[in-house]
Amino acid sequence: MSDPGSDDWLGQVVEEIIEPDIPIVDAHHHLWSRGDQTYEIDELLADTESGHNVIKTVYMECGSCYRQEGPDHLRPVGETEFVLQQAGEAKKYDGARIAGLVAHADLRLGDEVAEVLEAHDEASNGLFRGIRHAGAWVEEPFPFGHSARDGAQDLYDQAGFRRGLRLLGQRGFTYDTYHYHNRNKDFAKLAAVVSDTQLVLDHFGTPVGVGPYANHRDEIFDIWTKDLVEIAKCDNVVAKIGGLAMPVNGFGWDLRSSPATSDEFVEAQRPYFLHAIECFGVERCMMESNFPVDRASLSYHVLFNALKKMVFDFSDDEKQQLFHGTAERIYSV
Repeated sequence: MSDPGSDDWLGQVVEEIIEPDIPIVDAHHHLWSRGDQTYEIDELLADTESGHNVIKTVYMECGSCYRQEGPDHLRPVGETEFVLQQAGEAKKYDGARIAGLVAHADLRLGDEVAEVLEAHDEASNGLFRGIRHAGAWVEEPFPFGHSARDGAQDLYDQAGFRRGLRLLGQRGFTYDTYHYHNRNKDFAKLAAVVSDTQLVLDHFGTPVGVGPYANHRDEIFDIWTKDLVEIAKCDNVVAKIGGLAMPVNGFGWDLRSSPATSDEFVEAQRPYFLHAIECFGVERCMMESNFPVDRASLSYHVLFNALKKMVFDFSDDEKQQLFHGTAERIYSV
C-alpha cells in the first residue's frame, strides 16, 4: 500500500472537474519541508493547477523556516521571508499566485507585539495580512498532544493576549485561530470583547474525532452546532469552511488503502458546511483547502469537487462569495 498523502495513493481516485470555470481563492494553505515530506511552491502549483480555476491563495503560518538567531519574538519573521521567496518563484509560472500571508506572533506580548507586526510587514513586500496564534488545547492528551505550539488552556482569557488582539485590529490586521471544538464557547466570549478586530475561525472550530473524542461524533456535532450559532452572533467573525479532512477529525480516510472520493466527503461532511453557511451566511464564509494537511485524506482536485458539490444548488452569486469573494474582502487579495 502506498503511503496516505503520496502521489501514488492519491492517484487512485481521479475525477472529472466540476464547474471548472468558477474562480477560486484558496483561503488557507501551508508550505513546508518536514522530514521526508516537502510541500513547497512546486507541489502547491501542481495541486492548484490540477483542474480547478484557482487564481490566488492565502498562505497560513505553520512554523516553517523560523530564524535560527536573534530575539525569540522575532524568529517567526523567518517564515514570512520564506513565503516571500516562494511567492516570487510562483510568479515565474502561469497559474495561482500567493496573494497574501498570515504569519505568527505571540500575541501575549500585548502592546509589545507591535515590533513583530512591523517586522512581518516590512519583510513581506506587501503580502502580510494578519496573525495566527493558535488556541488549540485539550485537557486530555490525544495522539496530537495537548496543544498547538504555544496554545494554552486560558489563552483567550489572558490580558496580554487580548491587548495584542486589539492591537491587530487597530493596525488593520486580521486574527486567525485554530482551536478544537472544546474551545468554541471561549472563542465566542473572546470575539464579543474584541469587537473591533476581524477574527477568522479556521476549520469550523475543528470538531475532533480521535483520542477521548472518538466514537462521540453525534454528541460533539450537537454541541458544535449550538456553539457555532453563538460565535456567528459576533459580526467581527468570519468562518473558513474546510479543513475537516485532517487526521485529528477522525473520519479515517488517512488510514485507508485508498483516498476519499468527493461523494464520500460530501456524505460525511455536508451537515457541517450547510450549518456553518446557515449561521454565517455566504458573505461570511470562505472555502479553504488546508493543504497539505488534508492531503492525507484526498487529493486537491477531488477536494474542490466535493466543495462544489456541497453547494451545487446555490446561486452563482452565492458560489462567488464562498469560493473567492469573502476571502478577497477579508484578506484584501
